[in-house]
Amino acid sequence: MSDNELGLFLRTRREAVTPAQVGLPTGTRRRTPGLRRAELATLAGVSVEYVTRLEQGRDRRPSPQVLSALADALRLAPSERVHLHRLTKSVDSGFTCMGDAVPPREVRPAVRAILDRLEPAPAVIVNRLTEVLAHTDGYHRLMAPTGLFDSTPANLARHVFTDARARTAYPDWSHQADHLVATLKQGPFRNDAHIAALADELTITAGPDFTDRVDTVPSLPTATGITRFTHPEAGHLRLAYEILDLSADDDQHLIIHLPADEPTATAIDALTGRRPGALRAV
Repeated sequence: MSDNELGLFLRTRREAVTPAQVGLPTGTRRRTPGLRRAELATLAGVSVEYVTRLEQGRDRRPSPQVLSALADALRLAPSERVHLHRLTKSVDSGFTCMGDAVPPREVRPAVRAILDRLEPAPAVIVNRLTEVLAHTDGYHRLMAPTGLFDSTPANLARHVFTDARARTAYPDWSHQADHLVATLKQGPFRNDAHIAALADELTITAGPDFTDRVDTVPSLPTATGITRFTHPEAGHLRLAYEILDLSADDDQHLIIHLPADEPTATAIDALTGRRPGALRAV
């Protein structure tokens, strides 16, 4: 498994930036997606050799000035810049703040009250292990037929990688698997004893479906997007999701799903038994 998360992040972001986005000519035939290393080096004002060393993990402590130049050249969003900074700190032995701390599994009453107000939207609270800690009735009605709640505690990563029903529920299963690996890799990853144990389990139970992604998927999951979902009763759904971080003390996330189109809104209303129009498409 890769321990070069900084290099992986830089390479995947470099390959995601098109020459047109940074004002470079696009007429020449290109053998690599996105920017070449030489082009990134020119934009950031560093040598090609230095970009190569960073991507290969031979240099893991670039200066803040170099990080800023690379972030500018790669057109990184604010959240990606923060993540880039954290990756340079993760090589230090001191970045094990969560080490052996047990992931919080208690959900504060105020957060549960927020979940109640979110009905009938499918919403769920998860911790850094992707364990399901609390959820709306709407979420249970959506996910129960997939087998998510057949085990206790329900765990999103374990379910997606080891339950065949998840591959039917998610037409874009590969994208969902990428997202969950990125979620687990945030922060210390294997320096967190509890995440390391889950990763060891998935290495055995899921094999290359999991381990190949650990080596190739950057550790920055998307906080918003669209998920296609197939429900045995409601049919094909398009769900817009938002992932909101709770306080640092909670170390938990709130994931809210909303219908991305009117047919999905109607289907979820019928699934949850709510009046038509209880949820509107976003």
